[in-house]
Amino acid sequence: MNGRCLLDTNIIIALFAKDLAIHEHIVNVAEVFIPCIVIGELYFGAFNSLKFQENLTRIDEFVLNNTVLACNTETAKRYGDIKNHLKEKGQPIPENDIWIAAIAQQYDLTLITKDSHFEVIENLKIETW
Repeated sequence: MNGRCLLDTNIIIALFAKDLAIHEHIVNVAEVFIPCIVIGELYFGAFNSLKFQENLTRIDEFVLNNTVLACNTETAKRYGDIKNHLKEKGQPIPENDIWIAAIAQQYDLTLITKDSHFEVIENLKIETW
C-alpha cells in the first residue's frame, strides 16, 4: 500500500506493541489517518489497564502526532446507510466498527485492520495486515 489509509484500533495496538510487520507496512503509506472512535477505544483500554497513566500518555502523544478525523453529519449519514444494509443482510458488526467504516468511506480511505468482519460492508476499501 502506498496511498491514504485509516487505522483500526487493532493496528494501533500492534504499533504500540512494536509489531515489526505493522511498522514495515506503515512506512510505505503516504498518509495515515485515525478515526476519533479508535482514539476512544484506545482511551477505554487505557483506563482499564494496570499502567493507565503510561498508556494515557502514549495515546496523548500519538494523537498529537497524527491526523484524527472526527464524525460529522456526513459520517452519520454514511453510518445509517451502512447499518441499514447490514441489517437487511442480517450481518451485524460492532457499532464502533460501523462508524469507523463510515469515516473510511467518507474520506475515501483504505481501512487497515485485522478484523475480517469489515468485508461485509459494500464499497469499503480494506487491507488486512
